[in-house]
Amino acid sequence: MNLIKKLITLIPDVRDGLCNRITLKYRHVSCRQMPVIHGRLKIYGHGKIVLGEGVTINSSASSNPIGGDCRTIFSIVPGAVLTIGNRVGISNSAIVCHNSITLGDDVVIGGNVKIYDTDFHRLSEGCRELDDRKAARKGAVVIRDRAFIGAHSIVLKGVTIGEGAVIGAGSVVTKDVPAGEVWAGNPAVKIK
Repeated sequence: MNLIKKLITLIPDVRDGLCNRITLKYRHVSCRQMPVIHGRLKIYGHGKIVLGEGVTINSSASSNPIGGDCRTIFSIVPGAVLTIGNRVGISNSAIVCHNSITLGDDVVIGGNVKIYDTDFHRLSEGCRELDDRKAARKGAVVIRDRAFIGAHSIVLKGVTIGEGAVIGAGSVVTKDVPAGEVWAGNPAVKIK
């Protein structure tokens, strides 16, 4: 009976592992080392994705309860570049890249974090109806080595988060965060 239970619990892991390998190959993801993925990673678009060594991605409700029922999603448009450094941990998060997003080494992205380098559409009322996403404002996002982004935070376009900085849970980061500082709130401000 124990063998049957083990086989039943192993089937989803094998299925997800196979799906992840196919997805990474189909999307031409450059990997120095195959990432450890718990659950099934979703990738949309055909931009460039580069993964470092020792990357761990949680992408299921059972892999991190803080992320809720969200999967990790990478959405990268053609011409955009998502670069993820070595030993990065990402948990049930969404990264939308229309320009450039760079995560340094040893970065930790908490459950249900959103990172966007675009406004997605124009902001002025009269222009929104045109649905011209190419005209939306964009700005590179850089999260430097050893930074920590707390659960449910949002990092917006044009932001650089400095080395070793900490973003408190539930924050909305709209401007640069210097190295080693702790920021939190909406909009995020320095608290330490």
